[in-house]
Amino acid sequence: MQTIVSSTVNELRTESRSPLPRPVAMGAASRFTGKRVHFTGIGGCGMSGLARILLDAGALVSGSDTKFNAQTIELTRRGATISRDQLGELLSSKVDLVVRTAAIPDTNHEFLAAKALGIPTIKYAQLLGQVMQERLGVAVAGTHGKSTTTAMISYALLTCGADPSFVIGGSVKQLDGGSRSGSGRAFVVEACEYDRSFHNLHPRIAVITNIESEHLDYYKDIDQIMAAFRQFAQLVPDDGLILANGKDSHVLSALAGLATPTELAALAPGFVWSTRITGIEKGCYRGQVSYKGRPAAELRMSVPGEHNLANATLALATCCACGIEAAKAAAAIGDFLGVDRRLSEIGRCNGAIVVDDYGHHPTEIRSTLKAAREKYNPRRLFCVFQPHQHSRTRCLLGDFAVSFEQATQTIVPDIYFVRDSEAERQLVSSRDLVACIQRNGQCAVHLPEFSAIVDYVRHNAREGDLILTMGAGNVWEIARDLVEDT
Repeated sequence: MQTIVSSTVNELRTESRSPLPRPVAMGAASRFTGKRVHFTGIGGCGMSGLARILLDAGALVSGSDTKFNAQTIELTRRGATISRDQLGELLSSKVDLVVRTAAIPDTNHEFLAAKALGIPTIKYAQLLGQVMQERLGVAVAGTHGKSTTTAMISYALLTCGADPSFVIGGSVKQLDGGSRSGSGRAFVVEACEYDRSFHNLHPRIAVITNIESEHLDYYKDIDQIMAAFRQFAQLVPDDGLILANGKDSHVLSALAGLATPTELAALAPGFVWSTRITGIEKGCYRGQVSYKGRPAAELRMSVPGEHNLANATLALATCCACGIEAAKAAAAIGDFLGVDRRLSEIGRCNGAIVVDDYGHHPTEIRSTLKAAREKYNPRRLFCVFQPHQHSRTRCLLGDFAVSFEQATQTIVPDIYFVRDSEAERQLVSSRDLVACIQRNGQCAVHLPEFSAIVDYVRHNAREGDLILTMGAGNVWEIARDLVEDT
């Protein structure tokens, strides 16, 4: 492994092997113009974004969702027909295509109705790839940081006048949500590795932030994960570009030997894109970015964490690949304020600041706790961590155990149960995680119910403390209740 990584570094640290890709000229018409497309689960962030893009392309859009929201209201205003039921009442033989989210099972009534009518059906990721084929596709993949990096790129392109389309796996206040249909050539998407869904995409520019063990309910091991990322990178054509984390050994191994032009980026010298840290203020880093050894731009972050300066370096490189001047892109990225549930301030409880975060992997926990310490310098840091999935907790238990060293106390509710089997559920519990954290010398307590956690924190938190709720489940409800009950 070490030999492969070293040779890859030597190969990829050099200048790019071909010029940056030129944007693809978009045709006057889309393959979806005049087509009738129905979205089952149209209210989701990604689905609603694709529906808007198809509406703008001249498609006749319908859809269904059991819950109406701002996205469905906006789509209706734009001309889509949407039902609250998923019984197939809007389907007929005239519909050309039915799209469903990964959460819609084969037993769904609307899916079965489409099959009975002989309507072609595809999943969201497949449609995402088809839409990407018509534009300058930018796909951002990685175990961590892909939502933030996708949002940084999208915000910078929008601010710099490129009028991009994008689909982000999170809500961004500065972007009025997580998706947009623009008139520009660039289409920026968050590329998810779960279920190998990113293999459906057609990127001209691929970004890889990092590769770690994750989604072990789907992948066998890290080697299988690296193989999946390698296959994703191989989707980029010879005149495209791969931008990747140059300090991640798994990334380097996944890209070893690929002929596609590749540029590595890192917070270190010697890479095509190198950022030198020049300062930090309230957790937000500054850095001087060099391209091929020459000064390119200065990044002055508005979001905390060293990891976000690394994300921003890749975002800057991507914007330049899309034709944006480096200084302008850097200024826009510096104004970016973050994705929802990424160290998002909720309010106060007993004078303590309450912050919520989506982090649910050991690496994310460590980076977020470090950033929180640097930004708030709290007297005490109470971390309320809700484990997400029993399989993830079990497979990464040792890593989780050493991830909370920056917390004064870690409070753990029961594991958020999703996707796993009942048998998997019996193999590990939050008590096991708490015991491991305690054996590592840290203070941790298991309180199964949210109500008990709210009472506990309200009783103990004081002015000068920081309360940080973390997890991919519904732990944000604790942060909300703490603030509402104050």
